[in-house]
Amino acid sequence: MKVNDLVTVKTDGGPRREGVILAVEQFNEGIMYLVQLEDYPTGIWFFNEVDSLDGTFVEPRNA
Repeated sequence: MKVNDLVTVKTDGGPRREGVILAVEQFNEGIMYLVQLEDYPTGIWFFNEVDSLDGTFVEPRNA
């Protein structure tokens, strides 16, 4: 996934929310995505772990 891609994010206990990727940062343990949501217009960071499906919070919108 890259900047400007439409995505959905997993949040605590609620339905997945749609947003747009504003920035991407690579780390050894995974990837951080800065995602613009309706109530976070400047973005909020979400982390996808490399080796854990439970740690995948950001997915392409069409997935």
